[in-house]
Amino acid sequence: MTAWNLPDGFSEADRLPEQLSAVAQRFNQEYEGKPFDLPEEVEAMPVFQDWAAGSLQAKVASQFWEVAKPKKNQLCLDLGCGLSFLVYPWRDWNARFYGQDISSVAVDALKARGPQLNSKLFNGIKKGPAHLLDYEDVQFDLVIATGVSCYYSLDYWKSVMTAVKPLLKPDGFFVFDAIDPDAPLAENWQILETYMGAEVIDHPLSDWDALIKAMGGKTVKQRSNDLFRLFKVKF
Repeated sequence: MTAWNLPDGFSEADRLPEQLSAVAQRFNQEYEGKPFDLPEEVEAMPVFQDWAAGSLQAKVASQFWEVAKPKKNQLCLDLGCGLSFLVYPWRDWNARFYGQDISSVAVDALKARGPQLNSKLFNGIKKGPAHLLDYEDVQFDLVIATGVSCYYSLDYWKSVMTAVKPLLKPDGFFVFDAIDPDAPLAENWQILETYMGAEVIDHPLSDWDALIKAMGGKTVKQRSNDLFRLFKVKF
């Protein structure tokens, strides 16, 4: 699905603030439990029924720890983290969590509840997009970004990788996912997300392979589910 058709004279950079705002609003609305105003034909789709029942997430969420399980005392940065610190087993991993997200609702929730859940492992969360990273170089063992790239262009993701690379330790990994256009849920999920206000941009998986290589990375492991391909990349 091609998204964000631009008028003559405009570039993707011109549209980026609008894209970021749309994605933030879409997730703020979900985290706040506010209903989406969707056409009846969309609400009749099985993918929406799964979303409404709370079962869709289990089908589409990329379990990054299946390719890069955080280890004890490792420093991990989760971009587009949402509420992951409250959901994923960080206490079992005993790894230190840093988060960043553009959803103000997610950021406020983690600031309030993260320290109560585990003040040792929760190292804070910042509000911001994935390409603007204010952290020390060579700081992280693992940088994670799942459920993020599908809303943006390859050029944008190049800027994300450019920002991530200096933050990784020499033996660190960048783990992210990309929508697989041929996956069973891809087309209907894209329709649902578009009506929820966050249009999806997909690319052939071969384009992602080419981008990783062009950025000096090597995919050391990957895994697919019903929607996403998960990449574990070493730079």
